[in-house]
Amino acid sequence: MISENSSVRVDEKAARAHLDRILSDHEQAFEKFFLARFLNLSFEYLPLNALDAEKEVCRVSFPMSDMLKNPQGSLHGGVMATAMDISMGHLVNKVAGPGATIEMKVQYMRPVTEGKVTCEGRFTRKGRSLAFMESRLSDANGKLAALATATWKMP
Repeated sequence: MISENSSVRVDEKAARAHLDRILSDHEQAFEKFFLARFLNLSFEYLPLNALDAEKEVCRVSFPMSDMLKNPQGSLHGGVMATAMDISMGHLVNKVAGPGATIEMKVQYMRPVTEGKVTCEGRFTRKGRSLAFMESRLSDANGKLAALATATWKMP
């Protein structure tokens, strides 16, 4: 599948197989819901200090694929924002239970065109009912490509 203005080709058979796999085994659970499976996310939780939840990190990684690129050939900004939101949301859930994004701001700094993408979500300040968070998205070389800050409603 290719548009007239795009030079990026998507392997339709591989894309269909990936979609069929997701549709057959996704579930509405953390780490297993449709978007996490579609992006092929892997999750890692890093407690930097077991006594301080504000120091914990949720690292979300995924491989770049042509299906995730915009017509200019780089990772779509909406995919970047989604992965960063997921990294923060999964950390909130791990520390306090299911929360909700109240607002989120994303700053895009450089395009990502290939390789493994990594997001690290963390608390910048955590209260009883609100959490202030950030997520940093890096390319395969570890260069910062996007930064999201967000306010989350805690359960």
